[in-house]
Amino acid sequence: MLDKLGTAGIAGAALLVAGLALVAWAAPVVAAGLALVLVGTGLVVKGLATGLMRQFGFA
Repeated sequence: MLDKLGTAGIAGAALLVAGLALVAWAAPVVAAGLALVLVGTGLVVKGLATGLMRQFGFA
């Protein structure tokens, strides 16, 4: 999976985790909310990408 992300994807994931850790250090409840928002956004994007790929016959 890491080979598909590329350098920019790995750097983005690292920054995302570092930012969430920084918020968790300052305000754990806010960090939990942000984590839920990020997971929800990821699921929506995955659903949209799967639907689009299915429409073009790739999935």
